Amino acid sequence: MDSSTSTKSGWGAADLAYIALGAVLIAVCAWISIPTTVPFTMQTFAIFTVVGLLGGRRGSWSVVVYLLMGAVGLPVFSNFQGGLGWMLGATGGYLIGFLGSALVYWLVTKLLGTKVPAMALGMVLGLLTCYIFGTAWFLVVYARTSGSIGLGTALGWCVIPFIVPDLLKIALALGVTKVLGKHVHL
Repeated sequence: MDSSTSTKSGWGAADLAYIALGAVLIAVCAWISIPTTVPFTMQTFAIFTVVGLLGGRRGSWSVVVYLLMGAVGLPVFSNFQGGLGWMLGATGGYLIGFLGSALVYWLVTKLLGTKVPAMALGMVLGLLTCYIFGTAWFLVVYARTSGSIGLGTALGWCVIPFIVPDLLKIALALGVTKVLGKHVHL
């Protein structure tokens, strides 16, 4: 980072702009949605593209900004939803899980570097983190609102149908990162 553009906190104008653009990309990709129990969206593609292009630190902050935008009621979640009520609903754990995905990616790439295999591992482990957190949340909230269901049912609704599409989105995110990464100044 060019020291002439950084602030005392280490954040420069370019960092803040990248973080804002990352949050906007996630929001736009959330609006590309096929409604189901857990909507099929392009959010996971956006999360992994943002962390791949911006790195773990700025990418994670992009997710935080995205979640804060949604928490205050901006319609940035799937189906143009927003607000704490949506975030605290049955599928809200997957939204919070996006931050876990970004943080896991950041950790993996900090430890192993940013070559494609390390990035892919970080993305897959990040996705697994999102699945675990989101499914646990879903089980608790769904049980409170609609009645208890088994883990197998929750996985059948919330994870299994998404595995192949999410792995394809990771592959696409890696491709976009490889092509556009040289244009993003870290």
